[in-house]
Order: sequence, then C-alpha cells, then structure tokens
Amino acid sequence: MRHTPPKLKAALCGLALVAATALPMASTPAIAGPAPAPATAVSAKAAAIAKLAKSGYAPQTVKTLNVDFQYQQTGYWCGPASTRIALSARISPPSQQQLANELPTDEDGTDWIGQVTRVLNNHVGTGWYETKEMPNDPPTQSQRDLLWRDIVLDIDNNYPIVANIVAPASNHPPGYPNYTIYHYFTVIGYDSGNMTVLIADPAGFAPTPTYWLTFNQLATLIPPKGYSA
Repeated sequence: MRHTPPKLKAALCGLALVAATALPMASTPAIAGPAPAPATAVSAKAAAIAKLAKSGYAPQTVKTLNVDFQYQQTGYWCGPASTRIALSARISPPSQQQLANELPTDEDGTDWIGQVTRVLNNHVGTGWYETKEMPNDPPTQSQRDLLWRDIVLDIDNNYPIVANIVAPASNHPPGYPNYTIYHYFTVIGYDSGNMTVLIADPAGFAPTPTYWLTFNQLATLIPPKGYSA
C-alpha cells in the first residue's frame, strides 16, 4: 500500500469496527522470506490447474466458502483482517493483532500483497498461495482471464483470495466514501452464471459484511496492485 496523506489515513482501510461473525455462506512469528512450498502442495495445485483446463470441465455455477468474519479493528488493519478471513476457511485463525505483527502492518497499512501471500502460506502450510501482480490499468485480457481462473480454482479448493485494491470515487464498491480508498478485502465465492464474485469486506462501509460485485468491477479495482491466490 502506498504512503497516503495524513488526512486519508483514517480511511486507508475503511472504518475501525469490531465484530465477529461466523458466515456459513449460501449467499508465531513471521519468518524472513516465503515459506518453502512442499512438493505435495505444488503438485496438488498443478493437478487442480490441469483439471480446470481439461476439456469438458466446468466450475460449479455458484460456490461460496464458510468463513469467520471480523471487521478490521483499526483504520489501517484491512490487510490483517482480510488475511484472517481467508485463513478462517481452513484453520482457526490468529488474531488481527498477531497478523498485523507478522505482515507487518503499520499506520500506513500493509505495503504489498506479497506480504499477505507469505503469511497465508506460513499458516496454511501448503504453499498454495502465489502473488499475482496486475500492473496494467485497465488490465489486459490475459490478466483478466488469469484472475477468473484463479478465483474458480481457489474457491473450488477452499482457498479464499485476498485482493489489494485501489477504489477511486468513480469506481466504488457499495457504501464507500467519495474519495480514493486503498484497501484489502477477501474473495470468498463466485457465480459463473452471471460472472459475479462474493466479497467479505472488513471495512464496514457496506451495510452488510459481504456483498456481490461483478467480476468486471473487481478486475478494474485491483490494478495497479495485485492479489494472493
């Protein structure tokens, strides 16, 4: 996350709300550098990619994941809160404070999506997550195709995606205030029938903890940042 003028720091990652909700959706200290990916995990992901690419394979029409939702506990802990939401689909997650220490996150936020990737892999122990950069704004077609493939692949295998977004006033998710927001949120589901994605957003701007976005809007929100998938 880039440095932001002081007047925007309070909105850097949304509102400082505190709540915990288990969402059954039908609707240790950090180590230096990425944890090595076990060979079994790498081969499992390769097999999943091969399955997705195989002729005749199609994703489920609607797939959502159960997560333990919390709003971010400070105005700049969107990175820790989103990481915690993602981890909760697979393990009993650490606290936001612990994840803020591990990332690390300070009052300027969480600098880079790669920090999230490292912490996710350290905790799930599979080496599944990879950092995907989206530097082009608007994204290229190949970047859009990869993003959709990653969403389907990861959600089908019970791995939520953490996205780092830049949302200008002209391109806002529901409830966002009228200026540019630098933020992290978690993708926890998809609907391939209408190309929408389910977002668990720790900011508290929207009236509900989760909401659906079109895939097209998600693809325009991520550049020039990236995501962990």
